[in-house]
Amino acid sequence: MPEITREQVAHLARLSRLALDESELDAMASQLGVILGAVAQISEVTDAADVPPTTHAVPVENVTRPDVVVPSLDRDEVLAGAPAAEDGRFRVPRILDAE
Repeated sequence: MPEITREQVAHLARLSRLALDESELDAMASQLGVILGAVAQISEVTDAADVPPTTHAVPVENVTRPDVVVPSLDRDEVLAGAPAAEDGRFRVPRILDAE
């Protein structure tokens, strides 16, 4: 696992304009060491040419149903339950100006 020193962490903190105390420097050094180790382990994969690129971890299928026309309510029945109707449509308050 790659080692990162406290001095390197302090240098990175200075470049990032982060004020870290001594205990935070130690904690960051160990955490960054773990991250660098994980990156190094991923870099060891040598036969990536055989791995097809993917966009999802599991296969994704589009679930659809057939579009079937079925009888619905009569327009007059629907409009009879509306608070206001005009010319065979629902009448709603205007929300936009004429501009």
